[in-house]
Amino acid sequence: MQPVYPPASSLAQAASAQGPEAELHIVFFCMGNICRSPTAHGVFRQRLAQAGLLHRVRVDSAGTHNYHPGKPPDARSQQCAAQRGYDLSDLRARQLTDEDFERAHLLLGMDWDNMALAEAQCPAPHRKKLRRLTEFCQRHDATVVPDPYYGGNEGFEQVLDLVEDACDGLLRHVQQRLAAQA
Repeated sequence: MQPVYPPASSLAQAASAQGPEAELHIVFFCMGNICRSPTAHGVFRQRLAQAGLLHRVRVDSAGTHNYHPGKPPDARSQQCAAQRGYDLSDLRARQLTDEDFERAHLLLGMDWDNMALAEAQCPAPHRKKLRRLTEFCQRHDATVVPDPYYGGNEGFEQVLDLVEDACDGLLRHVQQRLAAQA
């Protein structure tokens, strides 16, 4: 049975109400912010909503390159996500900024190239915040979330498999971190 999730509009409203006072701020990043990172953004936002933590954790996504500013996620990402009950339609591409490195508690890259570019841009005191999303995978033994852009739908399905797995592990990490802060 397919789980029923709140519509993206209500998730987006709840997320926008978070403001800067959220206890944790997480930014997912990939190259262009139209495939992998918005998928992770949408999946994790939904995981937080299900756990009743959306008001405590600010979620965002960005790209290391400014290829698609203001554009919605790739139609194939949106379609594959929608088939699993995720709505990414409210998300828009943007580039990773210096403010992300300063304000976020955790910045999660999708592959080694993304990580190298972010590390080069990130001020030294904030580099400890950079990690790969796949470090949180529990069922898959993957080091990266591969870029599906130039492939077919199976690549977008693989991205969702890895992202869902990693977001489950990330949610456990966030719950432990929030409990430790209490």
